[in-house]
Amino acid sequence: MEKFAITLIIFTVFWGLIGIVLPFLIPKGQNKRLIQVMLTLTSACCWLFWLCFYLHQWKPLFGPQLKRDNARIIRSLWGSEF
Repeated sequence: MEKFAITLIIFTVFWGLIGIVLPFLIPKGQNKRLIQVMLTLTSACCWLFWLCFYLHQWKPLFGPQLKRDNARIIRSLWGSEF
């Protein structure tokens, strides 16, 4: 498996445990249902935020864009080594 798949599986299992398993472990009380809903929604939103952030880092839509003049200036200042 590649690094992308392993990371995706680990974080999905982590947020899945928080959103699916943890709500069943909440002790009985007046606000049990509210806490269960909060845990489920929080885990779903955090997983979705992480997924969007990770996919954006993995395959960006566009890279840095330099104008031709700026690229020439940088090349002359930094030298041809970079």
